[in-house]
Amino acid sequence: MRYTTSVTKLVKRVKRSQLVTLFCSLDSFLSSLIFAASFAPPSSAQSCFSSPAKLKKKVAMADPSEQKEKVVKEKKEKVKKEKVVKEKVAKASSSGQKKKDVKKETGLGLSVKKDENFGEWYSEVCKQDMIEYYDISGCYILRPWSMAIWEIMQIFFDAEIKKMKVKNCYFPLFVSPGVLEKEKDHIEGFAPEVAWVTKSGKSDLEVPIAIRPTSETVMYPYYSKWIRGHRDLPLKLNQWCNVVRWEFSNPTPFIRSREFLWQEGHTAFATKAEADEEVLQILELYRRIYEEYLAVPVVKGMKSENEKFAGGLYTTSVEAFIPNTGRGVQGATSHCLGQNFAKMFEINFENEKAETEMVWQNSWAYSTRTIGVMIMTHGDDKGLVLPPKVASVQVVVIPVPYKDANTQGIYDACTATASALCEAGIRAEEDLRDNYSPGWKYSDWEMKGVPLRIEIGPRDLENDQVRTVRRDNGVKEDIPRGSLVEHVKELLEKIQQNMYEVAKQKREACVQEVKTWDEFIKALNEKKLILAPWCDEEEVERDVKARTKGETGAAKTLCSPFDQPELPEGTLCFASGKPAKKWTYWGRSY
Repeated sequence: MRYTTSVTKLVKRVKRSQLVTLFCSLDSFLSSLIFAASFAPPSSAQSCFSSPAKLKKKVAMADPSEQKEKVVKEKKEKVKKEKVVKEKVAKASSSGQKKKDVKKETGLGLSVKKDENFGEWYSEVCKQDMIEYYDISGCYILRPWSMAIWEIMQIFFDAEIKKMKVKNCYFPLFVSPGVLEKEKDHIEGFAPEVAWVTKSGKSDLEVPIAIRPTSETVMYPYYSKWIRGHRDLPLKLNQWCNVVRWEFSNPTPFIRSREFLWQEGHTAFATKAEADEEVLQILELYRRIYEEYLAVPVVKGMKSENEKFAGGLYTTSVEAFIPNTGRGVQGATSHCLGQNFAKMFEINFENEKAETEMVWQNSWAYSTRTIGVMIMTHGDDKGLVLPPKVASVQVVVIPVPYKDANTQGIYDACTATASALCEAGIRAEEDLRDNYSPGWKYSDWEMKGVPLRIEIGPRDLENDQVRTVRRDNGVKEDIPRGSLVEHVKELLEKIQQNMYEVAKQKREACVQEVKTWDEFIKALNEKKLILAPWCDEEEVERDVKARTKGETGAAKTLCSPFDQPELPEGTLCFASGKPAKKWTYWGRSY
């Protein structure tokens, strides 16, 4: 039996809602007839008229309004596609659009400039793989990128102090109140910064326990046990640890944090001459860390009585200066403690004449503040700029493949280049991530501060060369692959030296010599590093602090440099008018 019908004629006579019901009933009836004839059950999606999609299309054709709506929708989609195509063509043809702002194109880059908003700039740079903010104010997570810098400095310093017969140890984090308060002058200097443990679970401790702000009072009770005679001297110990100092309201990553990493050396000698000698030896190592490793110029000098270590005899320091903010930074300190702590903790020894004497002591330390000073000194509007000596990655190798290029050959060349550099003792990596463009990678590694970038593209393969790009000044150079290692080593040395020279020039441009109070105030407001003749009186320094106190902080002495300019006879103190005794650096500080 043959059955035919005209869908179009039927559609014209029946309402749309009735039509669907009719089609479904008719479809079910015909399917049952076919099943009876062939004994083959139809599937649930099977239709004798058409597929469900085609059936809906036929029904839609019966409604003029829906037909019109569909045409309008198709036109809109066509216009949209044409617009996208035009935008792509315009982007490709317009040379002005080829290099858009990195921030817009990649999501990378800094939102503020170093010269416009230094605080925000510094915060953004620190967050680029250096730290992660923690949920306790003033505490930060040191990520591998910054921890590697600390480890490189640690390796250098640890090896140098071991040449001086210093040995490493570790003392507990906690301090009892009785021990902490034993040295009155010392604890008064740290009292506002001491954090205390007062509870265990929900129970109050009978005696609160302090968390060390420094370890003199932690270590010295045991020095008195270990030192008995002159043969026990000198005693030279150092520990790598963390300390906690709680009192401040505006923490700054690396520069001023509530918990930080440092080393602290504590030594005891039979004579003051031995102690004095070590103070300067250690200070020289700190200078080398800043100038030779971090490429940061510093001044070695003596702290004033007001600024010296609490309870110590005298304090020496290396001082850095940040031109953008006009502030000094105490980079590291080496203290001669004299015999004050020996007296308090009864650290005595029997000399060769069987006489009892007190030891002479030193303490010295530098911390992760070093990293912050480096960032502030060298960073730019693209991000970090790392000196090669402390960069965990000194060279990054990036493939630059083009369409129809030998991509695998380029990738292989990048791997071989990085391997050759690593074998030569250069810290190198290849970036073969295929989900990022070369331009994105350039921006990423520039932000991380990697000193040298090597690019390898099709032309470089043909010419058996690589292209180098310096992070410090952007200079590009094509280098033959045959002399790659030698050239890269030379470039890294040049980058290290250039970074130091540029930083030194910027600092020297900020030094202002003054001789009167008016000149001092003018230079201070211009964010200068002030060198002024001073009478070396504590009361005068306190007066200067009081008179310059303001929203940006009071001025104070930074240090009196060991390398003293000539002080003509009759030179007067800029602040008091009394006879000057020395030249001293003054300024605001972190």
